[in-house]
Amino acid sequence: MMKEPTTTEIEEIGTSAVTTMPPPSLTTGSPHQALVERLKDYGQEDVFALWDELSPEERDLLLRDIENLDLPRIDRITRCSLHSQGLPVAAIEPVPENCVSTVDERTKEDREKWWRMGLKAIYEGKLGVVLLSGGQGTRLGSSDPKGCYNIGLPSGKSLFQIQAERILCVQRLAAQAMSEAGSTRPVTIQWYIMTSPFTHEPTQKFFDSHKYFGLEPDQVTFFQQGTLPCISKDGKFIMETPFSLAKAPDGNGGVYAALQSSRLLEDMASRGIKYVDCYGVDNVLVRVADPTFLGYFIDKGAASAAKVVRKAYPQEKVGVFVRRGKGGPLTVVEYTELDQSMASATNQQTGRLQFCWSNVCLHMFTLDFLNQVANGLEKDSVYHLAEKKIPSINGFTEGLKLEQFIFDCFPYAPSTALFEVLREEEFAPVKNANGSNFDTPESARLLVLRLHTRWVIAAGGFLTHSVPLYATGVEVSPLCSYAGENLEAICRGRTFHAPCEISL
Repeated sequence: MMKEPTTTEIEEIGTSAVTTMPPPSLTTGSPHQALVERLKDYGQEDVFALWDELSPEERDLLLRDIENLDLPRIDRITRCSLHSQGLPVAAIEPVPENCVSTVDERTKEDREKWWRMGLKAIYEGKLGVVLLSGGQGTRLGSSDPKGCYNIGLPSGKSLFQIQAERILCVQRLAAQAMSEAGSTRPVTIQWYIMTSPFTHEPTQKFFDSHKYFGLEPDQVTFFQQGTLPCISKDGKFIMETPFSLAKAPDGNGGVYAALQSSRLLEDMASRGIKYVDCYGVDNVLVRVADPTFLGYFIDKGAASAAKVVRKAYPQEKVGVFVRRGKGGPLTVVEYTELDQSMASATNQQTGRLQFCWSNVCLHMFTLDFLNQVANGLEKDSVYHLAEKKIPSINGFTEGLKLEQFIFDCFPYAPSTALFEVLREEEFAPVKNANGSNFDTPESARLLVLRLHTRWVIAAGGFLTHSVPLYATGVEVSPLCSYAGENLEAICRGRTFHAPCEISL
């Protein structure tokens, strides 16, 4: 069983390609001539501008930094991305109503059917889960991987632990559902965790030290997203030091190239995986490996799907799904692309905003589609250019980071299905430090406690509390219940004093 790709495979992810060429001699006064000529071909020879001032050790570091770049690929990405800026794009239209499964239109029979279908596919080993976990908790005041963060729930669990326990719960639910049909064997969901150069080793150590939170180590695979050099507005590499380039992770959309170059798409196929659940680490309410969503996806026969929540108000700063061009594909536009009149426009028949379906990074793909996307994105080589302050030899300088986004896949999809979920049940992001106006650990903690309190009361339990109930509540362990089910035996007739955790 594969736990993680080899060192060579990891280094090849994204931009790096390990060469077999030995390092040039460092005894000469100039860098290896062949390398200089290669860089001239791409207009990047300025990286050696301070060569004469470098020590032998620093020269060695610079040479190795350059040699480990896939220069043709980076040049193609840089040219295509710079060229694409300012080009006209097709006009956007609202998402057709028939592309969205709304909460209101779903019947109990639909939900039960999808739940059973999803559990059956999970039991058969057809679902893999990909976690996007390349970010650090910098905005939360932590240099650790964001998944290590404890938002202050009564249990003190980290985001990683909560998500791992949800996987354990779904595995048990799938095994129980199939045992009723006469099948009895354990269920294993493969979990692929994308890290970055900044979070890879700390993430592995965190899982090791916590014994994988009850999961089997061989069902968890860590892999790294790629990095790309930061560039000036005319496409030149920015030097962070005289002997190293400024680099940055290639965005959460780097997951497609990373899965392909680390051969994990092949690994999924060899395991019989046909569907892939993909989500971001910072949503504490994420329903990992959601059987209902999976069943809906299978039932629709789509290549891709996304959970969506309704925009809270016209000017909310969220990306929304749109149709790009007349009869074109569904895709996501950032709020900056919607002028005020479009953002406020209302559908007269439904009373909803015309552009109301917010993208919250909860996606489902077929494995076949992931292969197509990885090839398509690599061939087109168009990345988003993010203007940032880049650390350089001249202090922080204006520059560009090259990034792909997770939603860049949707224009390639022959069909995309949208599945509405309630914000208060499935979306509690942890992005900003406490004291900020939104998406803080405190706001996420309260959303969890309030949701779980509703579960407990619905299951016949009672609460006492010494502080106002709106400021507290109870936490239900994912090992007890995935989405509020099976709580009657634990809660009926019992009184719980908030805040507390209800566990097995």
